[in-house]
Amino acid sequence: METFLHQLVAGIATGGVYASLALALVMIYQSTHHINFAQGELAMFATYMAWSMVNAGVPYWIAFFSTILLAFVLGVLLQKIIIQPVQNAPVLSVVVVFIGLLVIFNSLAGWIFSYTIKSFPSPFPKEAPFGIKFMSAHELGSIGVTLVLLLFLFGFFRYTPLGLAMRAAAQNPVSSRLVGIRVGWMLALGWGLAAAIGSTAGMMIAPVVFLEPNMMSGILLYAFAAALVGGIDSPGGAVFGGFLVGILENLLGAYLIGTELKLSVALLLIVSVLTIRPAGLFGKVIVTRV
Repeated sequence: METFLHQLVAGIATGGVYASLALALVMIYQSTHHINFAQGELAMFATYMAWSMVNAGVPYWIAFFSTILLAFVLGVLLQKIIIQPVQNAPVLSVVVVFIGLLVIFNSLAGWIFSYTIKSFPSPFPKEAPFGIKFMSAHELGSIGVTLVLLLFLFGFFRYTPLGLAMRAAAQNPVSSRLVGIRVGWMLALGWGLAAAIGSTAGMMIAPVVFLEPNMMSGILLYAFAAALVGGIDSPGGAVFGGFLVGILENLLGAYLIGTELKLSVALLLIVSVLTIRPAGLFGKVIVTRV
């Protein structure tokens, strides 16, 4: 029973990371109607920035919040300098830009920091509090950080004027311009928030998978599966899908298919959702008259 509880809680912890990254994917999709294939590499590069600050002697939490701020600025700059000029280009051109960003950030990380595997520190103690034995302190801390992040985003988009303006700009840019919303800047802020969310996911998963330029490849696949399961246009669905994928991955890997085939869980979910319910569990089914 203790082993089952450990696998369940570990699935919730990793599911929180998948949920964060899936939420970032959904935010970009809502504004561009494209999947940002470079989302994982942006998170990885931001995690390297955090690692550099910690190695330079900066206290962990100062490095943590500084990295989130730097990732936010990087996301805004990418949208303004690279994405905005091609926003009306053909779909294939935009996809090539995203893939180009993936390759560029992966190569930059390898060039600057090398491809040697590095350990990333965890800010949480080695032992879980209250004598809990079926979960580690890092798993508990990751769940806490993820929940705080998700609650912050929920409050921001639901109750602040800026959050409401960003939602309006993503859902209906034409009407938003008519009421005076600066759609271009709202979309840039959305990119910044997505990059900041991704950086948080990277810093939470790095102590588990270790730090190297390809660390987010498999994680992005799980996040993509989570976004599809919940609904690629549904932020709440992406969060639900992230936790669901994390739990399924851990339980199936531990009791049914083994660790070697865990990545196939994400692939199976992607194929199943696209075949059975392309809009996802909470996505909107769009019907057009032809």
